[in-house]
Amino acid sequence: MENKIYIIFKATINKLIVAFLIIISVLIFYRISFKEKFETVADLINVFAVTETKEGKPVLNGIELKNKPVYGSKYGTLKIPSIELELPIYFGDSLSILKSGIGHDSNSYFPGEGGTILYMGHNYKTFLAKLPDVQKGDKIEVETDYGKFKYKVYKSKVVNEYDISQAPIQDEEEMLIIYTCWPINNIGHADERYLVYAK
Repeated sequence: MENKIYIIFKATINKLIVAFLIIISVLIFYRISFKEKFETVADLINVFAVTETKEGKPVLNGIELKNKPVYGSKYGTLKIPSIELELPIYFGDSLSILKSGIGHDSNSYFPGEGGTILYMGHNYKTFLAKLPDVQKGDKIEVETDYGKFKYKVYKSKVVNEYDISQAPIQDEEEMLIIYTCWPINNIGHADERYLVYAK
């Protein structure tokens, strides 16, 4: 009986060792074959990674953040007087966040940092349903825990949901982009977005 258990145990260990060696071999093969792709993914992660200075202050894309909010937390209010809109702004863009108010794309800049700020919200009646009524020259206000920022609308457009070139994340000038699903009265999945641009 003991001999039979020993044989089964030994066979199991041998199979585990073989499986482990196969997995290691596959990983080494992929690493060698797709090295460039692995490095590209790592570079993309590093571009948007929040790091810290020696003093422990958060840094995003080389810019020190004075008041970096925690993902999912409310850090401000979006106001568009021309359409009587006032909604809370949350850091992040998960489904639960978008049910509560305006989401802030975590890959974009914060107001005052000098880059693209990307906000999004649902096209519900109480959210961004009136966004298409915003006109060139209208004012947009963003009140945060660390200051108030005012922007002026300079254009709006409808784009395909996959055309990310229409919402470029850049650090050459401060720009606010707000978007929602299009058409506004759409029910279910929409493959277009309505964008409002302000500086």
